[in-house]
Amino acid sequence: MTEKITVIGAGLAGSEAAWQLAEQKIPVRLIEMRPKKSSPAHHTGYFAELVCSNSFRASAVTNAVGLLKEEMRCMNSVIMKAADLHQVPAGGALAVDRHGYGEEVTSQLKNHPYVEFIEEEITQIPQEGIVIIATGPLTEGALAEDIQKFCGGEGLHFYDAAAPIITKESMDFSVVYKASRYGKGEAAYLNCPMNEQEYKDFCEALIQAEVAEIHGFENKKVFEGCMPIEVMAARGKDTMRFGPLKPVGLPDPRMGREPYAVVQLRQDNEEATQYNMVGFQTHLKWGAQRQVFRMIPGLKEAEFVRYGVMHRNTYIDSPRLLETTLETKARQGLFFAGQMTGVEGYVESAVSGIVAAKSAIARWRGIEPRAFPKETATGALMWYISHFDGKNFQPMNVNFGLIPSLTYKIPKKNKNEKLAERALQTIKDFLNS
Repeated sequence: MTEKITVIGAGLAGSEAAWQLAEQKIPVRLIEMRPKKSSPAHHTGYFAELVCSNSFRASAVTNAVGLLKEEMRCMNSVIMKAADLHQVPAGGALAVDRHGYGEEVTSQLKNHPYVEFIEEEITQIPQEGIVIIATGPLTEGALAEDIQKFCGGEGLHFYDAAAPIITKESMDFSVVYKASRYGKGEAAYLNCPMNEQEYKDFCEALIQAEVAEIHGFENKKVFEGCMPIEVMAARGKDTMRFGPLKPVGLPDPRMGREPYAVVQLRQDNEEATQYNMVGFQTHLKWGAQRQVFRMIPGLKEAEFVRYGVMHRNTYIDSPRLLETTLETKARQGLFFAGQMTGVEGYVESAVSGIVAAKSAIARWRGIEPRAFPKETATGALMWYISHFDGKNFQPMNVNFGLIPSLTYKIPKKNKNEKLAERALQTIKDFLNS
């Protein structure tokens, strides 16, 4: 076959899908509406833009997302190549300079001889050829309506939020100190300590602050993994202290002991001039953010490069609509990828692009797509979104609970390590078979 495969959307999943196809010398038509037309959550025209945090989360393979990243490296992932190349210090996590990373992914794809880039807004699902839809959780307008029509009903939806970014030079380093929790890895985080009264005042200010109105849907569900900080504050006086403001393992060098609460900031660019507020996804009005977040010790004169925003995420009923290969049950040769399928997180979204691409390659070559083994993090996640049998399908981050147990007994402390070893060997065997 010589016809091009169409990939709609150049986010993490679409970029990864296009790359995987092109690297197999399969001609790709990559269609993206940005930068001609953008969404409320995007700030650049880069492919695979990171709209929320700059962190790809844990690095170690004993953490499920770390394992998933290693599996992606085994599959020649362009997202992982760019992330590794533009890594910034983040302790035990993989965080990136979002602009350097974005430029890298965009350059790799735009300069690939097998990729034709088309800047255009697509308003309906193409009726001909092999197609991967990876338009993301912000899909709207005529295309969203056409997808809903294809799916036979309303798309599911929830609201997601992004954290503010602050300049380093505006912080007070007589208060702010550098440390990673329990001293693990490089001391990559900046920490703002709070005493009990400061914490209580801050919590109350968050609860009372003015929130921006949410437009779009009546059912304003919020995904638990990206809970706005003001919602967290309203859930109870200690909720933040057991969440993103947890002080355990972060002693204040001025006192020689742990503070009552700690606000952490993570490096956001390679120059280390900008930091994002860890766990501070928010939908407060910008004026309220400026007022309330400057109550945090060390941030009295904080200069905001970006305020927090909230946006709608939409996902389809994948267990009813998709095969484990991400091919639609209703139409052979049509695939969905990315957060629209119900995977949650940057890495999870990107790996779904790999799965869709490998399935599309099989169709392009005239053979049946193969599902990834459930013993791998990739396969387990694809199995979840295609086989969930409960009443309330929700987006899911990868986790070891999705992966089948070992067939032999092992001490609990070694369990994840052995699951990771099995997964990596399984995926290598699968890719070579």
